[in-house]
Amino acid sequence: MFPAAPPQPPEPPDPTLYINRELSWLEFNRRCLLEAFNPELPLLERVRFLSIFSNNLDEFYMVRVSGLKDQVAHGIYDPPPDGLTPQAQLAAIREKVLPMLHQKREHLLDELLPRLAEVGVQVLDYTALDEADRQAMRRYFEVEIFPVLTPLAVDPGRPFPHISNLSLNLAVMLSDAYGVERFARVKVPNTFPRLIALNEVHKLYGSAHDPLVHRFVWLEQVIAANLDLLFHGMRVLAASAFRVTRNNDIEIAEEEASDLLESVEEVVRARRFGPVVRLDAADTMPESIRNLLLYNMEITPDDLYVLREPLGMRDLAELANLDLPALKHTPYTPSRPASLPAGGDIFAAIRRGDILLHHPYESFSPIVEFFQQAAEDPNVLAIKCTLYRIGSKSPIVEALLNAIENGKQVAALVELKARFDEENNIGWARALESAGVHVVYGLVGLKTHAKVSLVIRKEQDGMRRYVHLSTGNYNATTARIYTDLGLLTCDPHIGADATLLFNRLTGFTNNAMYQKLLVAPEHLRPAIYALIRREIDHARAGREARMILKMNALVDQRMVSLLYEASQAGVQVDLIVRGICCLRPGVAGVSENIRVRCLIGRYLEHARIYYFANGGAAEIYCGSADLMPRNLDRRVETWFPVHAPELQQRLLDEILGIELADTAKARYLLPDGSYERVLPAEGEPPLDAQRWFMEHARDR
Repeated sequence: MFPAAPPQPPEPPDPTLYINRELSWLEFNRRCLLEAFNPELPLLERVRFLSIFSNNLDEFYMVRVSGLKDQVAHGIYDPPPDGLTPQAQLAAIREKVLPMLHQKREHLLDELLPRLAEVGVQVLDYTALDEADRQAMRRYFEVEIFPVLTPLAVDPGRPFPHISNLSLNLAVMLSDAYGVERFARVKVPNTFPRLIALNEVHKLYGSAHDPLVHRFVWLEQVIAANLDLLFHGMRVLAASAFRVTRNNDIEIAEEEASDLLESVEEVVRARRFGPVVRLDAADTMPESIRNLLLYNMEITPDDLYVLREPLGMRDLAELANLDLPALKHTPYTPSRPASLPAGGDIFAAIRRGDILLHHPYESFSPIVEFFQQAAEDPNVLAIKCTLYRIGSKSPIVEALLNAIENGKQVAALVELKARFDEENNIGWARALESAGVHVVYGLVGLKTHAKVSLVIRKEQDGMRRYVHLSTGNYNATTARIYTDLGLLTCDPHIGADATLLFNRLTGFTNNAMYQKLLVAPEHLRPAIYALIRREIDHARAGREARMILKMNALVDQRMVSLLYEASQAGVQVDLIVRGICCLRPGVAGVSENIRVRCLIGRYLEHARIYYFANGGAAEIYCGSADLMPRNLDRRVETWFPVHAPELQQRLLDEILGIELADTAKARYLLPDGSYERVLPAEGEPPLDAQRWFMEHARDR
């Protein structure tokens, strides 16, 4: 399809032309935090963004900060394009993170919680409870919490206990009858809600309260206030919350593994004992206890974050999930395209023409039905699919199991190495294997991140292959909150390519030559080089030359360099990058023809679209791969073309065009790496792209 790999693009020697990957990610997470400050959002949606910010940061420390610390510990210096050493990156990360952590707490405690209290949702400090509340809560503690707690004392006979990753704990200082001070740790159990509902406690152990007022108190405060029952005969001197984050960046030695599934299980277990990379401690904790924790966890003060409580604010998701519609977004029901009526023959619909679905604005149900009808259809002979992040409940896996019962041939590639989904995927892999599905775990050294399914159906005019290709996972839950694109097609060339791809994944097919799909790691990188260089050639020849590239992350140094070259040749480049962007736009003589924007809104922008004007004969690809080294070189990925003119027009005008016109949720990337909100022109109403998609999906 494309000529032999073009020469490698130049690598500009000036490191100032690149934004550091980790610092760019922190700017993305800052944008999530700023949504919590947005007064236009419903209150519980603002709380949800605090939870998202906190969860994102936990994963960042578990993986990215852990990787930098490993480099420092082993004396490895693998400089990024911007030239920052691991030590310099760690220092810059701490400098950026600390102010955000303080801002997050101030906003929760001083703005959001008081606003919630005004509308009947009270998150109370334990000291604010009245006597009736305390009596009810003490009884609740005695009956339900007390039996679960395990105090762990530290003395010469009992060493400092293991502190599990992301667990919330109380560091307790005690005094015995002789005045000798003792230390103990109490783990706050995650078997209880983090926010205890006072009204529910009163129903069991107290008196009736106003049901229209929702009152909560933090679980750790309940435990701390009743420690006298746990340490009978001791005097409690202090009880302070702390929380640790551990290194979860543990690699799987696939080449040495005789059984990949067992090796992944071992890695999941080993993560529990990774070294500590961050210690959060309440600002009420005495310095002596902080020093004790630092010593026993073998970390330095640079790893300590002293913060106002509450710690572990990812648990604010409990508050955000309250069933209080007036404090949330208006519920949205995805639409179904007219070409796929409920209960209709999905294979007949695909034969009439390619179908493009834009989730979550359009329902994910047709994709589930694609598998369900394939499982039931007597003319379907085989089903093949890739499963990356499956979810805890999967109607697609249920359909595959049903297909086996109906005598179909079923093959599934279950990616065991999908980070933080390993345990879930192991469970599904075992269930599929036990039912008779041909399960494979991917290629050694490569994650399979491609989202592809293939159905082979016997029809009157012969065998026909139906293919679904997507930018997102086969996960019905995330399909409601991630924006993604899926293509249903029976294009014979794409069907043949999908067959080659599955043969590559399950067998020993090498050097497959695909007709329409662009597949990593063999072909995608050189194909993208060729596509960009073609735009450069068009620009130099005076023809239309433009690219609109929408992705989650732009990190790859060579791709950045080639985009700089395109800008210098006169190619107009618009980038829509949700997260990390290492390219500096608007640099005179380098990138003045490149504009970068991002969108943070109600839904997580996850779709990837790549538009190349090609002198007026446009080509558009969607796919699973971002422009990152891991996607291009260390994963199995697919980009798929969208050929139908009406679908191309929809992608260009109704999706990319609207996102480039957004003046409600969009921000521009500035040359210094910071972001600035895009504002509507004076007198113009703001355009919210995601809201536009919801409204027009209904019209469609």
